[in-house]
Amino acid sequence: MTDQDVVPAPDRAFHCEACGGVSEYAPGTYALRCPYCRHEQGITPVPRQVTEHPFEELAALPLRAVAPDQVKVYTCPGCHAVTESDTLSDKCQFCATPLVADASGTERVVPEAVLPFGVGREQAREALAKWTRSRWFAPDELKKVTEAESFRGSYLPHWTYDAQTTTHYSGERGEYYWVEEQDSEGQTRKVRHTRWHRASGTVERFFDDVLVPGSGQVPVEELDKLTPWPLAETVPYQEEYLAGFRTVRYDVEPEAGLEAAKARMEPVIRADCRRDIGGDEQRVHSMSTSYSGLTYKLVLLPVWFLTYVHAGRAWPVMVNARTGEVIGERPYSATKIVLASVAGALLIALVVLLVVMQRS
Repeated sequence: MTDQDVVPAPDRAFHCEACGGVSEYAPGTYALRCPYCRHEQGITPVPRQVTEHPFEELAALPLRAVAPDQVKVYTCPGCHAVTESDTLSDKCQFCATPLVADASGTERVVPEAVLPFGVGREQAREALAKWTRSRWFAPDELKKVTEAESFRGSYLPHWTYDAQTTTHYSGERGEYYWVEEQDSEGQTRKVRHTRWHRASGTVERFFDDVLVPGSGQVPVEELDKLTPWPLAETVPYQEEYLAGFRTVRYDVEPEAGLEAAKARMEPVIRADCRRDIGGDEQRVHSMSTSYSGLTYKLVLLPVWFLTYVHAGRAWPVMVNARTGEVIGERPYSATKIVLASVAGALLIALVVLLVVMQRS
């Protein structure tokens, strides 16, 4: 690492009004809590609303002051140790004091909103225990797993996009009709056919808060499993909500995020075209979509990253820290799967036997 790779960034800690210790955000509240004396002090809301920004504003924004893969240097106000991190918030690696950076000094786009942690550590632990107990075909020992080997709360950056879309399409509408035909044995039966007609038209749809992950640290398909997120409960971005948690910086630029958002809009628009075509079947040959009133914002969403140990192996789990939804990897019991397969085969055999006996 060279001197050019280390970028000093202002750090911030929130001191307890009662004992002078460094407070952390208390999940499920609008307050900071001191981990030493447990004193809570309210977070004073900022006098602004969560705002959607016109996409055209991006052209006027300066380049990022710090690249996503560059580290920043925090000086811990507790032990005065130096911590290097590529995040917006973290903990001192020596004394675990919460540290928060000034996003305006490093980021091209500053977070507009944050969805504060609503599920605390204990609730996440309970969600893990409930999840392990409910897994089908899992080893019996898994149901006894109630504790995580590692626990880390993180805010993950996401882009949201609004857009009014107008789509001109061309395709075909299929209408069924039946014709009597004879089979090879001379039996007459009705056969369904489809008569196709050309179709074209225009459909419109407004998309609100199309969500796109702003970081590649977690696979998109995994993050999608944590949805839906209660985005209506977001609050204007304040550094206080980050205290005590790790906040990942975005590495997907908003322009690239927009293309991903359009890809998410496409199947919805295609379904609109099919409904507009009508008939019994539809074919969509082409779509031309224009976007107006395009807006964006950067939102931080809370996730608990847990790891539990079973049979000598670590299994990763993620918990939506607002809804309690749990997703992750789990072991399977080969014995239970074999027994279920045998039971299924026996059930099918019994049904077939009963049918044969009724016909005889």
